[in-house]
Amino acid sequence: MNTLSPTSGRNLLAADNAVRNIAELGGRVLLASLFLLSGLSKVGGYAGTAGYMSAVGVPAALLPVVIATEVLGALAIIVGWQTRITAFLLAGFTLLAALLFHRNFADQIQMIMFLKNVAITGGFLLLVAHGAGALSLDRRFGRSD
Repeated sequence: MNTLSPTSGRNLLAADNAVRNIAELGGRVLLASLFLLSGLSKVGGYAGTAGYMSAVGVPAALLPVVIATEVLGALAIIVGWQTRITAFLLAGFTLLAALLFHRNFADQIQMIMFLKNVAITGGFLLLVAHGAGALSLDRRFGRSD
């Protein structure tokens, strides 16, 4: 027997929506914070990062593009702007980084880093599929989320 009144049912639905909205925002912030911090740290350690890139065969001239991708992409995901497109691009960027920088599976740390990138790619693909959610610029400006 259902003992919930129509009012309490609406309250539960509102609470469920609030939890969902906060979880979507929190998920975007947590997923993107890794890229924001990584991009900013590359600015501070520019020479070292450029050297590391060169050592694995990636032209150091691409470093400004990498920094812009990480910082601007992270900010777009956090605020929920052009989320599906940005998440798709960051998914590709993350998978490419895994293949370029973490392919030495004989080194357990590199294997874990590779799998971390694969998992992050999965998170971005979920954003591609589901959008940013209610607490986003996409929703505010009426874009599909």
